[in-house]
Amino acid sequence: MTDAFFTYRKNVLLAKSPSTQIEGVFAATRGRSVPEEQEALLQQWLEEGVGNLPASESVPAARKASVTLTSDWLEGSELLMTSLSDLNTSLEVTRCADQQHSELNVLASSELQDHAVVELARLPSEETVTIAGSALWAAVVPQTDHQTAGCAGINVEVLNDDPAVLAWSLACDAETVPPVLPARPIEDTVPFYPVPTEVPYHEILWRDWEDLSVQPCVLEQVSKDTPLFEFRVMSYNILAQDLVEQGLDLYVHCHPDILNWSYRLPNLLQEIQHWDPDVLCLQEVQENHYWEQLEPTFKEMGFACFYKRRTGTKTDGCAVCYKRSRFQLISLSPIEYFRPGLDVLNRDNVGLVLLLQPVLPEGLGLKAVTPLCVANTHVLFNPRRGDIKLAQVALLLAEIDKIARTAEGSYYPVILCGDLNSVPDSPLYKFIRNGELSYHGMPAWKVVSGQEDFSQKLYSRKLLAPLWPSSLGVTDKCQYVTLCQPKKLGRREYSRDFLLQFRFCDAACERPRQLVFLEGVTDAKPVASARERSSLTVVLKRHNSLSFLGKQCSGVIQHGLNLTSVYSHFLPQRGRPEVTTMPMGLGATVDYIFYSAEPVENKAGECRRLYKDGALKLLGRLSLLSEDVLLMANGLPNPFCSSDHLCLLASFGLEISSL
Repeated sequence: MTDAFFTYRKNVLLAKSPSTQIEGVFAATRGRSVPEEQEALLQQWLEEGVGNLPASESVPAARKASVTLTSDWLEGSELLMTSLSDLNTSLEVTRCADQQHSELNVLASSELQDHAVVELARLPSEETVTIAGSALWAAVVPQTDHQTAGCAGINVEVLNDDPAVLAWSLACDAETVPPVLPARPIEDTVPFYPVPTEVPYHEILWRDWEDLSVQPCVLEQVSKDTPLFEFRVMSYNILAQDLVEQGLDLYVHCHPDILNWSYRLPNLLQEIQHWDPDVLCLQEVQENHYWEQLEPTFKEMGFACFYKRRTGTKTDGCAVCYKRSRFQLISLSPIEYFRPGLDVLNRDNVGLVLLLQPVLPEGLGLKAVTPLCVANTHVLFNPRRGDIKLAQVALLLAEIDKIARTAEGSYYPVILCGDLNSVPDSPLYKFIRNGELSYHGMPAWKVVSGQEDFSQKLYSRKLLAPLWPSSLGVTDKCQYVTLCQPKKLGRREYSRDFLLQFRFCDAACERPRQLVFLEGVTDAKPVASARERSSLTVVLKRHNSLSFLGKQCSGVIQHGLNLTSVYSHFLPQRGRPEVTTMPMGLGATVDYIFYSAEPVENKAGECRRLYKDGALKLLGRLSLLSEDVLLMANGLPNPFCSSDHLCLLASFGLEISSL
């Protein structure tokens, strides 16, 4: 209150006294609460008015303004500065008791106004004051009984060229004014300290929900009479706190307070609760935070939770949670990618694969819905080791193949979530989406193209076939050897011509020990001609290349899950790519939700596989943002988003069929 009063008083004195006198009076009285002196000074202003002003100090009508403060405003009332052209001809000072001016123009923003009222809320009486030398000002001070009444809307107009208006701004926000103003002669202008406007994060980072169920391609596949089991899936890298503290140099753009777990946790939980997913796949979940805070909270929200910590000394891992009211667990399979002694699998990343049975609401009768396979993983970050990333993904796909395979040899619908640390144009992404990758001779960094470009490096690591040894037990089709199609029972039948091709092989030319010796019959050793030996060599090479299952001599790996991405990775309305994270201020997409679809026959010459929805239908998704939008919000994390990744959210539908 005192700061506001003396700021006002100082502005009045600007036009009436020399600058040295003003500074002396102001400095002598600052900080003391003297209601008697305030009332005396107000009375002096009332008596003097502007009658004593010389004609040369008169102010044009366009520069005249007033400030009105009234106790009749509601809570959160505002400081008004309005033009009073009707006071031009009358120099009398009038009282405003319980009256408001009918014409008010905007003079300051609402933020400035709110602060000013707080500062002036306790002034003792309600007066209209005429100030000499600058403009005619009407100051109506709130009464002490704090009575309030309704009032009409108020318009304010900023007069930036009026030093008195600028001086009023000094009292609007105590935090923006230095404790002691610089001691210097006061001239025609007053120093102005603008109030910092807070970034409207919720407006900048607004994400739209895209309803895809109304698209013709979806409507054609879904009959009006076909009910769907609808559910939402969220994938979210929530940024483990240990990783924040170990890499603070990555977050120098953030205020330290928003990096605290005590600040981030409520934000993350509020975001998850707001979008209300039925299946939640989290990455970078710190172990102690999971057991002490996240799991208890998620259980209260109706989730069943499963967690897998990274191997070794790492303190974070992956979690998969699902609503108990929507799904039941059929099987759970945690995956550890670390394999001792294998250079291509020597990192501590992990994954989770679940097979869930949707729970249908009561009253549907004899209805059924197919099980759903949900996988979640966080792949190695290192941009130089694309070979490790590829081997980790191959292990994950082999586990999905085992869990999602039906008795008939087909697959249940699959949803694959995770932070793959690979961008959409990378070979690793194309392998997941297209189902095939020829990796032999490819630079290891290129498998994760987009994170970093090492094309100028002279001696880059190149991928060689086979990528992993046969002892891993995974074939080049990303299947476990033990789960491949079993051999048909019974004796195989071969044609005579086929068997004759091997009559001169080493095994055929050696006499078996158990063979009964008959002179002239079993003692002779077959001798092959040069032509027969050449033919035998070709046959044996072809046979050996096809006989060992799992040997990747061709340098090509495949999978048969038919996966496509929920997101298109491009924002057509902005003409920019989508991003899910911003490491070091550079936007990139590394987080994905893939789902099962049916491949569509490609046109000649097209290498990109096309898909259409099958039993699992994509109904909607939460839009992503572009790099320029995130830069406006100071990147990630920020006060609104408490992770360095954006969450991904999609809505799906499973067809409900009759038994």
